[in-house]
Amino acid sequence: MTDRIPQVLTIAGTDSGGGAGVMADLKTFQMRHVFGTAVVVAVTAQNTVGVQNFVSLSETMVHDQFKALADDFTIKACKTGMLADAEHVRFVVHNLKKYHFGPLIVDPVMIAKGGAQLLADDAISVVKQALLPLATLITPNIPEAERLSGQTIKNRSDMQQAAQKLKQLGAKNVLIKGGHLASQAAADYVLLADGRSLWLETPRFETKNTHGTGDTISACIVAELAKGYDLLTALKTAKQFIYASIANPIEVGHGHGPLNLWAYTDGYQEENDEI
Repeated sequence: MTDRIPQVLTIAGTDSGGGAGVMADLKTFQMRHVFGTAVVVAVTAQNTVGVQNFVSLSETMVHDQFKALADDFTIKACKTGMLADAEHVRFVVHNLKKYHFGPLIVDPVMIAKGGAQLLADDAISVVKQALLPLATLITPNIPEAERLSGQTIKNRSDMQQAAQKLKQLGAKNVLIKGGHLASQAAADYVLLADGRSLWLETPRFETKNTHGTGDTISACIVAELAKGYDLLTALKTAKQFIYASIANPIEVGHGHGPLNLWAYTDGYQEENDEI
């Protein structure tokens, strides 16, 4: 009876402003009707304007959080977000190998919306060598995909080439988010494990209220996988979830505001099923 409700996990940093990180993940899980748990890797002092400070948790505390969840919950899918530095990436990898928490979505968070660095430079190689091979799906935005693939991305062709390189690093499936490209559509490129590829597109909505977009889309994918949907269906649902959340903005804070997670309903996809 204890595993009838899909249970999921986010492994990331907090956001005291509530728009990104663990807070955004847990809100998304709740909106998608799964039960969210968390391993907190770092705590940030943050708002919509930027990240003012952060501190990483001790190795013991990270390990103990993983053990506490493994002892009591049936985790069906999980994701990573902010992992801070090479040492903490290694802590996370150790536990992901130790415990079975279902499909792993890696959101390789590097830079906050306000520009603060959330992943140390020396951690990039550890992510590539140790974390990506564990990933069911990796969900970088264009700057993150550039750092991981080692190439510049200026157009759709570059996105396709970068996805191939990320897959060669060990990620089974790749989603490169195209929000940073200057184009009329918000186009994301998907390269699947079986070699199939596709574009997920929605109209571009101009707004500064996009704080937590990467966290939210990856958390939505985790939720849909935990409910038993296949990856492609989960990706399409997540794309519509994000589009609804951006296209129906709320005004919170004085900087890059958070998404409107209330905007999406299950009927929304039926009305916007062109993806």
